[in-house]
Amino acid sequence: MPGPLLRLRFIVLVSAFVACFACAPPPHAQTPASSPADIAELWQDPADLLQRNLFSGPGGPALTPAADGTYQFVAFKTSGTNPGYDVRDASGRLWSVKLGIEAQSEVTSSRILWAIGFHQPATYYLPQFTLSGSQTGTKVQARFRTDLEPWSAGGEWSWYANPFVDSQAFRGLIVAQLVLNAWDLKTPNNRIYDAADPLRRPRRQFMVRDVGASLGQARQFPLFTLLGTRGWQGTKNNIKDFEQQGFITKVDGNRVEFDYRGRNRVLLDLITVADVIWTCELLARLPDGHWQAAFRAGHYSAEDSERFIRKIKDKIAQGLALRAAATLTR
Repeated sequence: MPGPLLRLRFIVLVSAFVACFACAPPPHAQTPASSPADIAELWQDPADLLQRNLFSGPGGPALTPAADGTYQFVAFKTSGTNPGYDVRDASGRLWSVKLGIEAQSEVTSSRILWAIGFHQPATYYLPQFTLSGSQTGTKVQARFRTDLEPWSAGGEWSWYANPFVDSQAFRGLIVAQLVLNAWDLKTPNNRIYDAADPLRRPRRQFMVRDVGASLGQARQFPLFTLLGTRGWQGTKNNIKDFEQQGFITKVDGNRVEFDYRGRNRVLLDLITVADVIWTCELLARLPDGHWQAAFRAGHYSAEDSERFIRKIKDKIAQGLALRAAATLTR
């Protein structure tokens, strides 16, 4: 009787998955960051937020790669799911280039994270560029990324073991990922940058460097992990999907539940009402011009930009609405 046998196998598989997922180790701090100087390695209060140029980002207009320039092929991109290259521009600067659907969403999401105080690399979007060397030709939909002096990329850091787990900034970073529907929260996407000057403070910068898997619908399925594959986890850079996914589904005391299903649920267990309010208050400081500039940086159409911004502001409003509930519980 194949029917009952298949059902039995399915039940056993799901039971094993639930047990595995329930036993996932909770995030823990490695030498906890307790002082403002320590937290500055992850986040710094954007006191100059209104002066920040969200079109050019942390690299500024001076580093903007030339759309009409020719770039020398150096190597193929060897990580991630999107094709790309390492290239050099006419000045000799090395760029990491990612092609495809993530290019737009990565640049815009990076701008938003940088605007609210989280360290980000210099990234730019080029609708097309010319490549020379063994891969000669015109390439389209490209994210260009380069390191900023005096910083150099070092090792990776984990969402589950880092110095900031117990900090407001770290929990706020998780909330920001939820606002942007950034679902690919894996260690290889995170980098620690070291300063060339040992006396510089902060001495390091912890970045979520790859945020291309965002502005779509976050629907991760941890069951695929048990089956030996990451599987389908969500969509990227899709306005219809982004509009369809909710944000806060329930508040129970100090606990917040989100419209989320996936492999990183244990991270969401850290989030409190205060964390959501903290993040949404930061995002609410961005004026309309900043939002528009962030989406122009990703070369979104005016219509899509308006729809993305409207949905993000709806989420921010949900988060700010928790302030009344928080006041009542004090």
